[in-house]
Amino acid sequence: MAVNLVRSARLYAGAPYAYAARVSAGDLILTAGASPLDEQGNTVAPGDAAAQMRQALANLRIALEDSGATITDVVKTTVYVATSDQGELVAAWDEVAAFFGNHDVPSTLLGVALLGYKDQLVEIEAIAVQPRPAREAAASHERTSPAGE
Repeated sequence: MAVNLVRSARLYAGAPYAYAARVSAGDLILTAGASPLDEQGNTVAPGDAAAQMRQALANLRIALEDSGATITDVVKTTVYVATSDQGELVAAWDEVAAFFGNHDVPSTLLGVALLGYKDQLVEIEAIAVQPRPAREAAASHERTSPAGE
């Protein structure tokens, strides 16, 4: 499976992300929004969008791994930041950009009024395509995981 990031010479070249992604084969994975929650369900770092985004990204990585995918299998993200301050948006985005590195997939960054958990400032969801050979490993994990995990 290959994710080919598309960069158009006809669109602004300075965008910090690819404009599209083309996937050759695999199984589609749609994540729920990864929130900045710790293992006890508490929102981490109230008031700190960057720290919350780091936690949300760590949680996203776990959700992808448990689906048999990796960060490089991601083909699109949507990032939500509960703010009207562009500086807060940039702080959250900088964490996303650092996390994905050169795999700068198409992404949408949104400032929103409110998110679901108390003190929550950020959330990120991803679309990934799982390589076909990894499907058997993920299926094995599903059969051995306790209910609810």
